[in-house]
Amino acid sequence: MSVPEQLRYSEDHEWVAGLDNEDGIVTVGITQHAADALGEIVFLELQPGEGDTVESGETCGEVESTKSVSDLYSPVSGEITAVNAAVVDEPKVINDDPYGEGWIFKVKISEEPGDLLDAEAYAKLIEES
Repeated sequence: MSVPEQLRYSEDHEWVAGLDNEDGIVTVGITQHAADALGEIVFLELQPGEGDTVESGETCGEVESTKSVSDLYSPVSGEITAVNAAVVDEPKVINDDPYGEGWIFKVKISEEPGDLLDAEAYAKLIEES
């Protein structure tokens, strides 16, 4: 299973890219592990939209698959600057490319995220589950 080294991960199986960006904008998605566990994703609802704020660890949407419905949690706090319309229109993109075209939203972070895992720690977490 793919666990890209350059990303950081939440224990709720979201990933964050771009923590070292000078503009403070990061990209968020769900991991391949989560996408595989869910099965074919058929619906994605992001409750806050562009311009709204999210809080780290708080629910910010739902992911529905052929197997179940799961909450989506924000791994960072800040203002949503973009929502990936392609995954809202065709959620299966998340299954096909969770770390690329399957990103879900972008956030201008308002505080330094403290509890994200590196790739090694996340790989160990999913190994144990």
